[in-house]
Amino acid sequence: MRKLISVIITCFLICVGAYRWGGVDFEKAKITMLEQVYVSVSKVFFPHVYLYEATGDALVYRDVEQMIIPVVSSYRVTSGYQNLGQEDTWIELQNGEMQDMENANSIEGEKEVDEVIIDSGSLVEYASGKPSSSTDIQGASSQKKEIINRTKLQDFDYLRQMFYQVDNTTTVDSNLLDVNKLLTEDMTLKKKEDGPQILIYHTHSQEAYADSLPGDASTSVVALGDYLAQILSEQYGVKVLHHTGQYDVINRDGAYAEALPSLEKIISDNPSIEVVIDIHRDGVPATTHLVTEIEGKPTAQIMFFNGLSHTTALGDLEYLANPYIPQNLAFSFQMQLAAAEYYPEFTRRIYLKGYRYNMHLLPKSLLVEVGAQTNTFQEAKNAMKPLADILVKVLKGE
Repeated sequence: MRKLISVIITCFLICVGAYRWGGVDFEKAKITMLEQVYVSVSKVFFPHVYLYEATGDALVYRDVEQMIIPVVSSYRVTSGYQNLGQEDTWIELQNGEMQDMENANSIEGEKEVDEVIIDSGSLVEYASGKPSSSTDIQGASSQKKEIINRTKLQDFDYLRQMFYQVDNTTTVDSNLLDVNKLLTEDMTLKKKEDGPQILIYHTHSQEAYADSLPGDASTSVVALGDYLAQILSEQYGVKVLHHTGQYDVINRDGAYAEALPSLEKIISDNPSIEVVIDIHRDGVPATTHLVTEIEGKPTAQIMFFNGLSHTTALGDLEYLANPYIPQNLAFSFQMQLAAAEYYPEFTRRIYLKGYRYNMHLLPKSLLVEVGAQTNTFQEAKNAMKPLADILVKVLKGE
């Protein structure tokens, strides 16, 4: 303990001295110091948490937790707190068990991919030949089933409770979630030049479902991207690029950083792209089944996810700057609102977390969690039609 305290005090004095006399960027020094303190404390007091942060392996976390603190582990397994199938209580547990700085946004399922092939991925274009302007997107046929009271949305507490789940690493206020700005931000497609309008990709391409075949991309989130691109192209006349690059095969923790150069190049090479969609699959307790019924089909529930580049502990994260946070938030909120009115119970609450998740690429950037490891692949696939429908509604400004 005395050694740990000495390390903390030494780090602090070095950072202060560097800032005061050495001209060093104090914010970066502070972040480095806090990270070192976090690692030191985790190793000593919470080795199970440290191992999970280091490896990203949920199974390692559970095994070590059972050895170190069996009482807590037993409580989580047996208590109704986790096993009532309530996603929000699980998310609260999730916050303390997952995700390093910017490198993961879901807990992997129980199934492991036995054999994978490292692949830089292909870029498949889905083009229907229809004009690319927003006015030429075909309309969706579904009708509203519920009407959300816009006046009630002016109440910040109501808005936050009904539409958002805020991770405990960050904080939000009415300036960030200003419903008038969220509703009035223009999310319609603007560019008229010929070319792809939407880019679909997968930071975590290895995420799969309860009945997926190990190593088979045709039963993973990658196949969902194929199907969503097909629907958008064939039914709505939207031109789509689907990037199937694999960035989480060797090191899941570095997937966001690994994917970024490829994504930047694709967007640079295709300036007509206005929308970027990163499709994932969430991780939940084995007893939780995120499913609803849409048009008579069992359909996996989805969750929109936003990174805020801001944590309560560190404030704004300049090294993860995102100039498009207001637009990102407006995009997910308008999608959430459309889903609530056309497909009640299709979406979980929008999840807000402190980091960035490559959502700085374009104003209309979307991260979508489609079901979890307890869903079947078909349930996840069934979610693509309503997702495409609400996406087109927002992009048309309906």
